[in-house]
Amino acid sequence: MSSQRAYAVQNPIIPMINQWARETPSTISLGQGVAYYHPPEQAFTHLQQHLQSGNCDLYGPVEGVPELQQALTNKLAKRNHINLNEDNCIFVTAGSNMAFSSLMLAITDPGDEIILLTPYYFNHEMAIKLANAKPVCIPTKVDFHPDIELIERNITTKTRAIVTVSPNNPTGAVYTEKELTKINELCHKHGVYHISDEAYEDFVYERHEHFSVASLTNTQTHTISLFSMSKAYGFAGWRVGYMVIPKQLFTALKKVQDTILISPPIISQLAAVGAHQAPYEFISDKLKVIRQSRSVCLDALNQSGLLAHCASSEGAFYIFAKLRLNMDDLSLAKTLIHRYGIATIPGSAFSAPDGTYLRISYGALTSENVELGINKLISGLSALSQC
Repeated sequence: MSSQRAYAVQNPIIPMINQWARETPSTISLGQGVAYYHPPEQAFTHLQQHLQSGNCDLYGPVEGVPELQQALTNKLAKRNHINLNEDNCIFVTAGSNMAFSSLMLAITDPGDEIILLTPYYFNHEMAIKLANAKPVCIPTKVDFHPDIELIERNITTKTRAIVTVSPNNPTGAVYTEKELTKINELCHKHGVYHISDEAYEDFVYERHEHFSVASLTNTQTHTISLFSMSKAYGFAGWRVGYMVIPKQLFTALKKVQDTILISPPIISQLAAVGAHQAPYEFISDKLKVIRQSRSVCLDALNQSGLLAHCASSEGAFYIFAKLRLNMDDLSLAKTLIHRYGIATIPGSAFSAPDGTYLRISYGALTSENVELGINKLISGLSALSQC
């Protein structure tokens, strides 16, 4: 019999969707959020240079190897305008999901509250519950941007943090500098942490720009910034993430990570050092393909007549589409895979608003299969809408 803690957590949707996709081998995935490309060659070159050293076979520092710490320090200063000082530090983890889970163990006690904006990233909600804390879910506006006044009205004496995800998974919204600054000011005012998940920092489109709130002065003691190499560097399977944390959390996080992981894998960290030696053109060149995929998918969906309102995608590589179709979204996702060979993620996994939503991921699509993928989705939805 499982614990009540585990029982209260939703079943992970991605493994379920992937299993259904394996049962239909020709399935094109608009489901799991992965990039279509592999890591830069510098990652493999740097790793190869160190494989015979013997260091790869050992445990490393709990917070990450010094070489990667330095590479990340340089990246944060150059691209995020986040400078390290006596109040903050970097903490490397096995992916940013682990970073968030470890944070929940480090900053909450049973019954404490964490504010999530809905639709939320489901693994955040799951991690909060596994820590025996309480997710307090605050709806976003119609455009999926935060309602600052509503957030403040839900801060209580039990609130430990407010979580923002920008660019957003699952909605693709990119929060403005003004919005993130106001939320950060709320956190400072009420003595809670601002957890800023920036896994999709490089994926912004048109007029939208990514903003790292920890770049502001006087934010270091209450701001926690989460980053991932899974997306921009094609590192999903290597499991490398990192945080910029207030230094007062270092000991607590060290206890958590040493207990669960001991240290991030040395092999993955060495590959990550090499990846950061690649010029930024590696990422910007890949973004050209993803921008084109975004355009193709948005145009096709918005012209299909299948949506309840016009879809958008300001950032990340997701479209959170509300359908005219009135159907249980999990059954819909299963049918789309088994009958039409196209995978999506049901909106209910993200605590979607009323209606039938699907999260459509275009990051894994290439110029060769983007039209095939979106056309298969539209054909399947069209057929089901006529049933």
